[in-house]
Amino acid sequence: MSSLRMTSDLRRQLILGAAKRCFARHGYTGTTTKSVAAAAAISEALLFKHFPSKAALYAEILSDECEADPALTDLLEREPSTATMVELIRGMVQHFLRIADGPDQEEAQRLRLMATSHLDDGEFARLLYAKIEKLIGAVFIASVERAVAAGDARPCTGDPLNLFWFAHHSLMTAALTRLPATPCLAYGKANDLERQLCEFLLRGIGLNDAAIASHLGRDQAPGVGKTAIAESA
Repeated sequence: MSSLRMTSDLRRQLILGAAKRCFARHGYTGTTTKSVAAAAAISEALLFKHFPSKAALYAEILSDECEADPALTDLLEREPSTATMVELIRGMVQHFLRIADGPDQEEAQRLRLMATSHLDDGEFARLLYAKIEKLIGAVFIASVERAVAAGDARPCTGDPLNLFWFAHHSLMTAALTRLPATPCLAYGKANDLERQLCEFLLRGIGLNDAAIASHLGRDQAPGVGKTAIAESA
């Protein structure tokens, strides 16, 4: 049984490797499950036993990339706290604000795919949201609870995970306004936007002004803010 499981796991990794090459060369739209199967030297039927759709395959690749990000790994391994939550939000803000400026536009293409999914059948968006929740949800909720216990935040009256999604969706929309060659909104002084967004989101999550001033300093520890928080989407 163990041997069979290892064979299945290995084949799954081979499919993912082939898919990464296909997506990198042809993009999401230009890649088909048939081309991925051919690149992996397997049948399309066998591919579907591991991944039910192209969207599922692509979402898995994005999830793997996030899990392999050392900055995100370091953040998620920290003790849940007010500080951890602040750095998580700050990392998300910086990631989304930089999408439109990416040199290869790969993140911008992913954001467009996410927006299109919401207007279509939603399959890709649902898959990616589920993977983001699995990766970040528990740490975020625990950090909110610690912040409340420390007197840094007011108690949440609803599902605390919704606070994360409200922040994520606000940032995704802000990033969408910056995708066109001429941004839909200028948002005033660009240098102030990151700080303003962080403060807005942290207040929405429930942090009080004293906690925000204490934890959201102008200076950061080395490496903080370079986290690629999934969602590029």
